[in-house]
This record gives sequence, structure tokens and C-alpha cells, in this order.
Amino acid sequence: MKKEKILVCGATGFIGRNVIEYFSKTDEYEIYGTYFNSNPYLTENVTWIKIDLRDHDQVDALLKQGFDIIIQAAATTSGSFEIINRPYYHVTDNAIMNSLIFRSAYDNRIKHVVFFSCSTMYKSSDIPVKESDFDANADMYPSYFGVGWTKVYIEKMCEFYSRISDTKYTVIRHSNIYGPYDKYDLEKSHVFGATITKVMTAPDGGHIVVWGKGEEERDLLYISDLVEFINIILKNQKSKFELYNLGYGESISIDNLVKKIIQISGKKIEIQYDLTKPNINFKLCLDSSKARSEMGWHPKIQLENGIRKTIDWYKQNYST
Repeated sequence: MKKEKILVCGATGFIGRNVIEYFSKTDEYEIYGTYFNSNPYLTENVTWIKIDLRDHDQVDALLKQGFDIIIQAAATTSGSFEIINRPYYHVTDNAIMNSLIFRSAYDNRIKHVVFFSCSTMYKSSDIPVKESDFDANADMYPSYFGVGWTKVYIEKMCEFYSRISDTKYTVIRHSNIYGPYDKYDLEKSHVFGATITKVMTAPDGGHIVVWGKGEEERDLLYISDLVEFINIILKNQKSKFELYNLGYGESISIDNLVKKIIQISGKKIEIQYDLTKPNINFKLCLDSSKARSEMGWHPKIQLENGIRKTIDWYKQNYST
């Protein structure tokens, strides 16, 4: 039986690399991965393709090669510093590359497209939010206005193309993802990766600096739980378009997260708070009951275990 061909866009990034490692170990698919600025890595059973996904001709030539599934993990991403100080950073490249990929997926009759959205379109909430809780008429959190509306636009493009073609689309509004291959440099990383780096590079008996008061709260989902959901929906989604929240379902303050990471690291480190640095005062966790009821998915990795697994991976891959 002929294997289906999966194209992972952005295969050298955090999510893309974990997707590649998961599916390349199965014998169900032919796996292809795209790269551009970052060089490909040594992985068995993967064919690498260099491409600028912002170029129409390159995208169209690529998708004419007969892929069945696109897992669209390519994106321009950043941490809180860029979101606050360069709010345009996420908008242009992401809108362009997804527009070109979806148009070419339509032209070339791709079977299934998976798009990773985010949760920045939701308002701060003391209770878990459902997919239906997003209100397009309500003001979005100011710091997330650009990235949030860009994601909503791309989600609607997925729905649009699902209506006019035979291509199936899945949109995943995931919470803050963490784990192996995340960004661990302090300029570009999200809060989890930045905190791991700060803790693991700090001398025992030293201190680390937390931006703001550490009161904002995040829903943290380990990367393997996200990747397993992709495998589930590829096998089980029947409808032409679906949008799913995917999160752990509980939020933790940055202050408590830092304390947990320090505790699990075994180091003796003090915390100092820099109130002059950017701080997104926001609380959010996702209600993933739709993914649970329709797809039988649930997160398997508890936060403490996820922190341990990430620290172990960090020790093996970074010198401290």
C-alpha cells in the first residue's frame, strides 16, 4: 500500500522538529520537512527541502510534488519583548506564507492541512475558556492585537478554503507549549524557555531576574501532548473544518513557575523582580473539552514531570 506523504513546514522550529521526530519514527508516512534560515539536522526517514515560504513560485512548485498532508508549523515567533516593542513583528510574514500555502493547497488538491494558531485572541479569564468564548466584537488585549488578529485571519482562511475545496483543515489553538527544541536564548524565547535558561546558567547561590511581578498566569502544555493530538486528528477527523483548543487546562503564575523550575533543578537561587521590564498582566487557561469529547485526547504530561523532562534534555544539549 502506498504511503501518504506528509510535508512539515518549518521543520527546524520548535513544534516542527518535534513533529518530524514523532512521525519519522513511524512507518506510516513518507516525511518531508522544509527549512530556510536554520540548517536541517540529521534525522532518518526525512527528505529535506529548502524553501522561502513567502515566495509564491517556490511554494507552488513545492506543493505540485504530490503531498497528501501539510502540517504548517512555519511561523515568525517571539517572546513578550518583541510582542510589546515590535508589535508588527508577527503580522506580515505569517499572513503572507499562510496565504500562499493555503492557495497552493487548494490548487494542488491537498488532502488535509493542519494549522497551529494560538490563544492570544482570548481575553484574560479566571476560568478556562472554550473555543466559543472568543468574541470578535470585543476588544483584544492591547499587546496581543497584532498577533491575535493575524491568527484569527489565518484561521478564517482555513475555514474559507475548506468550504470551497475538498481539502480538510484543522486549526489548533494551543496554549503555551514547552519542551525539547524550544528556543532557549533570552532574546527570542517564550517565558518557559527563558526561565529554564536563566535557572540552568545561574551559579548555585546566585539569583535570576523575573520581568515584572510574575503575576501573569499561563497554561503550559508539554510538546508531546500536542504532537500526539496531531496524530489523532489525522486518523479521526471526518469534517471539512475543525477548530480545537488544546491546553493543560490549568494556569500557573510566572512567579510560581520560576519557583517550581528552581526547585526541580536542585539549585539554590534567589529571585529578583525587575519592574522596569515588559510585563503582560494576563491570566488564561484553555478548556479542551471539545478535543477530549470528539477525539478522546487528554494531556498526559503533568507540569512537574514536563519540567524534569525538559531540564534533563537541556542538560544533554546545552553546556551550563
